[in-house]
Amino acid sequence: MDGSHAIEVLMVEDNPGDVRLTREALRESKVRNRLHVAENGEAALDLLYRRGVHAGAPHPDLILLDLKLPRKSGLEVLAEIKADASLRRIPVVILSSSQAERDIVHSYDLHANAYVTKPVGLAEFISVVKSIEDFWLEIVKLPPDGSA
Repeated sequence: MDGSHAIEVLMVEDNPGDVRLTREALRESKVRNRLHVAENGEAALDLLYRRGVHAGAPHPDLILLDLKLPRKSGLEVLAEIKADASLRRIPVVILSSSQAERDIVHSYDLHANAYVTKPVGLAEFISVVKSIEDFWLEIVKLPPDGSA
């Protein structure tokens, strides 16, 4: 990624508080980024496949995915992303309150790139998002356009 274009981040999250905290944490980023939010699994897939009102949506460089979502679960969304050749290279970080071993194992079985448990406290949540940002937006080399 060159510094000339913003990193496109898709957050799939139905909790407005978590979205707000993530937006605040990313706003302070050293890397230019734009946060797009899908409130359920179906909306996330519509955005990724640029269906309907999302026809002009940018291709995300990174996806932050909650597991417990309405309409379509995070695991179902993850399975679809990783099964599609046009989407599978987009890094997907599971950001979930679940600490259940089965959720963690299932996420990695479906080729999640990372699994991060959401902390309960505000300061800790912001710290976790900043750590994700530091690693995925500053350290890691992402594929161009999430493809290629």
